[in-house]
Amino acid sequence: MHFKHSLIAAHLAALIGLASFSAHAADKLIVQLDWLPDGDKAAAYVGVKQGFYAAENLEVTIQPGRGSSDAITKVATGAADIATGGISALMMAAAEGGIPVKAVMSVYSKQPDALFTVKGGPITSFKSVVGKTIALPPFSSSAAIWPVVLEANNIDPKSVTLLKVDPAAMAPMLAAGKVDATINWTTVAPNFEGVLKQAGKELAVLPWSQFGLDGYGLSVFASDKLIAQRPDVLKRFLRAYKKATEFAVKNPDAAAADLKSMVPEADVKAAAAAFRASVPLIQNEISAKDGLGTFEPKLLAKTWTWVAKSKDYPMDKIDPEKLVDRSFLPK
Repeated sequence: MHFKHSLIAAHLAALIGLASFSAHAADKLIVQLDWLPDGDKAAAYVGVKQGFYAAENLEVTIQPGRGSSDAITKVATGAADIATGGISALMMAAAEGGIPVKAVMSVYSKQPDALFTVKGGPITSFKSVVGKTIALPPFSSSAAIWPVVLEANNIDPKSVTLLKVDPAAMAPMLAAGKVDATINWTTVAPNFEGVLKQAGKELAVLPWSQFGLDGYGLSVFASDKLIAQRPDVLKRFLRAYKKATEFAVKNPDAAAADLKSMVPEADVKAAAAAFRASVPLIQNEISAKDGLGTFEPKLLAKTWTWVAKSKDYPMDKIDPEKLVDRSFLPK
């Protein structure tokens, strides 16, 4: 009897050991966001809360960020394995001297840059910005591309007055009529709508993609080290992240709730609105044609053309094809 009990105890210990091993066997990844955990970043958190990462045996830690360039630098230096950010930042980093990072999945197949103005106001198109005053944040990634987009529309950048304004003051200034428009990403439109509504006004959004600015925006990056040493882990992550993105597109409210459960200070209603505002950048005629996550060669080249013009780089400064690795994207 004693022997039988010992045998049972040994089996139990073995089972507990196996359970403990499987619980600790998940591959760990640090994911660096390009900005604070607002609603447009909800997909990363959906992967945790909906179990998409766990189903791929991954343990993912998400870190908030302070810009695409910073996020890419963290991946390059090993402080993170994966990052999200604008692919233009990767192109600039490569042009300035190379970086051990690749873009492995596109998220936004349209650029998020836009003009925010008031419905019924003096600005209805790019042609009508001449002689107007436009506000933009001090560190806006849109600042470099703005004059190039104007020139592409045969507008002299000097004909527009630009004011650098604290991001928190931009919506109130637009509502008060102190500026004619602001430069923002379309993802923050819900924040402006509420402020303008209080002033009895309605927001009008003019995406730059409607005025010639084509190319990829938000993308997923991986370090060359992760690609070389843990390719299967990267493949599993992208499979999970793609599922999380698709889930968030279909269920913005649930995605916002997932974000809130991990970021207590988040406002669910605002987060859901922000994610909804980002959906047209993810789900559109380009992603319908090429598929979510794809880097179509011609559109990738066009993205680089805009970056090169905005920074006065020679077109042959880099080959954008060498900055992407399509082999890990789920089929």
